[in-house]
Amino acid sequence: MAAAQEVETRSTHIIQDMDQVGQIVIDDEVIAMVAGLAAMEVDGVYSMAGNITKELMAKIGGNSLKKGVKVDVGDKEVTVYLSLNIHFGHNIPDTSAAVQERVKSAIESMIGYTVKSVHIKIAGVIVD
Repeated sequence: MAAAQEVETRSTHIIQDMDQVGQIVIDDEVIAMVAGLAAMEVDGVYSMAGNITKELMAKIGGNSLKKGVKVDVGDKEVTVYLSLNIHFGHNIPDTSAAVQERVKSAIESMIGYTVKSVHIKIAGVIVD
């Protein structure tokens, strides 16, 4: 019963409605995970501000990615807020721009929504 209630309280959006076949519905958390995974693929990104590293993410899955990601979803458009830790020595503006492009591309190609903006907060610089 708790799982059914959780599903009902989540924010979901219809991404496709086919009269004969049915609807495709996506949860905000899925959009956040796509954004987080895309951000983690960029060279220079150490972790999400939720403190999950690439190695931990591989071991435990992507559920913790949403800690450093917030999405505001409107009518077929998304605004993304990311909080990241960057590797020391990487150019922050260049790395951030690469993250913005990667996140925008991933959401638009996988979900079909337009990305209005990708806002990045650099929460820390990590020395390995």
